[in-house]
Amino acid sequence: MYILRAFRHRNYRLHFTGQAISLMGTWMQRIAVSWLVYRLTESAFILGFISFLSLVPSLVLSPFIGSFIDRQNKYRILLITQSGLMFQAGALALLVFLGNYSVFWIGVLSLLQGIINTFDVTARQSLMVELVPDRADLPNAIALNSSAFNAARMVGPAVGGILLSTYGEAVCFTANFVSFIAVLGTLLAMKLSLSPPAVKQESAWQGLKEGFSYLRHSPHLSSLVLLLGASSLLVIPYTTLLPVIAREMFSGDATTFSWFESAAGLGAMTGAIYMALTKAGTNLRFRVMKAAGLFAFGILMLSFASWLPVALLCTVLASMGMMVQNSSINTYIQTHAMPAYRARAISYYIMAFQGVFPLGSLLIGALANAWGIHYTLVFQGVAGALIALGFVGYIRIHILKR
Repeated sequence: MYILRAFRHRNYRLHFTGQAISLMGTWMQRIAVSWLVYRLTESAFILGFISFLSLVPSLVLSPFIGSFIDRQNKYRILLITQSGLMFQAGALALLVFLGNYSVFWIGVLSLLQGIINTFDVTARQSLMVELVPDRADLPNAIALNSSAFNAARMVGPAVGGILLSTYGEAVCFTANFVSFIAVLGTLLAMKLSLSPPAVKQESAWQGLKEGFSYLRHSPHLSSLVLLLGASSLLVIPYTTLLPVIAREMFSGDATTFSWFESAAGLGAMTGAIYMALTKAGTNLRFRVMKAAGLFAFGILMLSFASWLPVALLCTVLASMGMMVQNSSINTYIQTHAMPAYRARAISYYIMAFQGVFPLGSLLIGALANAWGIHYTLVFQGVAGALIALGFVGYIRIHILKR
């Protein structure tokens, strides 16, 4: 089947299988952490702050890590990072089982997870070209990865919501710990013949400067990174408000929250399938414009929704737009960046996505406390529309100059 063409590569099949299982556990842990923090504090700001701690390492470390990973064995890095994430999940489960948990320790472990994730995501994205040696299959592989991520986001919160409301947070953390057995097993089963890094030895600072210079002289890449950074600051953090939306807009509980997470997963999964059908020669930058518009529209409509099914539908639309926007940017960078600078270009993508996001989570959490959930979502929808229009203007000017 055309939509599954990347599966003809054995190493990619193994990678996909392990990640699909592990991501189920990851989403169970995410909703358990969010609900636990909100249950303990009932504060949208603290909820945003915990998200900030888990993602701020991407902002600080990503550009330096990109040059580091360009010079290292990416497969070995993945083995180390996945083991570290397994330890983090086990530590969370143990703390909750023993009853010694607090927002402080949840924050510490979230920060540790963020540091490990920064290495893991950059290495995994950069390794993709080794798992899928046929470049024509690379966009399909990236889209299928997104499909696995969002299928897990759709199913994981639903299962996690049941476990959370029935057995508590510790069981969700334990399920995530066990899920890492699958990803480590598939990594060990791979047969890779990695070529040595094609870049000179250099300091992390020099690598940072060269990566920045490369992007500065590649406006077709840097414009997408800037769009993603603006979206991560002002629009994408709506995802951290889902527990607040469930409780304050619809007087819901953990089950209601899991419905919103699953709706977001359904929308993103739909977007991932759409991306998996992408054919060679598709203009991904035009697709980014349309997806950014859909993302803004979904959030704006969500802010006015008063009936739960309509709110869930709006969440589906917003998440579909967000997924297509981000996946299109990721695919464009991976297929258009020079090989010697690929990890560094990806690291700036990660910084714009996961690094700026925690700053946005703090900002949006503070706005939700000050303005209330309705006006905060209105602000995010309008901001998303202005970002999309700004990129449309840039593309029009760029085309006119050619």
